[in-house]
Amino acid sequence: MTSNSCDASRWACVYDIQFTEAVICGNASKNYVSNSCDASRWACVYYITAWENGVKVFMNKSDKSVKGVSIIGGADGPTSIFIAGRTGTGKRPLKVRLKNWLYGQRRKRIARCIRPNPHSLKQVTAFMKREYDAREMSKESRQYQEMKDSLREALIVQNRPELLEGLAEVARPKEYTKEAMEEMFRQIEQRREAAARIPDDQFTMDFHVYEICIEGGRMEIEIDYRWDVLGMSYSGRKAAMKKLRQISRRLHLYYGVTKEDIREESKRYSSLLTALASE
Repeated sequence: MTSNSCDASRWACVYDIQFTEAVICGNASKNYVSNSCDASRWACVYYITAWENGVKVFMNKSDKSVKGVSIIGGADGPTSIFIAGRTGTGKRPLKVRLKNWLYGQRRKRIARCIRPNPHSLKQVTAFMKREYDAREMSKESRQYQEMKDSLREALIVQNRPELLEGLAEVARPKEYTKEAMEEMFRQIEQRREAAARIPDDQFTMDFHVYEICIEGGRMEIEIDYRWDVLGMSYSGRKAAMKKLRQISRRLHLYYGVTKEDIREESKRYSSLLTALASE
């Protein structure tokens, strides 16, 4: 089984992973996919313990190649962690640099072809129900609540940070020691708890999760009509992943962009471009 996103909140085991650059997600980061990592560069050793509310990272004290750890604040949750390291001081392998260059050229080529043709999220919902028999996830399920809580926190950080009373910004550690990392995760946990205490009448959402199932795979589509959020993730066998990727592109295309999105290169425009350019 393969996946286009890491979702640590759904696992309860201990990982011993070797890599130099990867994305570890506390509550799923749809915009950062596992195939962005290159196995030929794996060198640093991290001990990652996943639990229900996020990821805790313990770095091997003998590892000197760590370059940085940062939080990715995105629409799918503010607890995504980017861990970067490098073997030695050399450049990235030619294969990786060539792949990145080709991806950049593909984005530029696709960007020239994007035209305004927007649809509302309500129209997107009707479209995927009609075309792919999308079914709404029960709002009583634990998975739905976890996804909602993660998005809610991210939206509060982005749109109403004053509600968090000074906890919106998590201080980056000056040194990436075990103690510094534990302090950073302590701040993340404080922010999560503060967001959970904010009453619904102070920060309202209209959040829904839809599922598309095909043989060998499934897709989850997160939509918030109040905040104009559209997020997708999918997992399954290799053949199913190809079909789900095509569905994702078609849904992004149907959602489309406005003239203003193109002119301002908005998040909506960027999401469409990323979906169309991904392999």
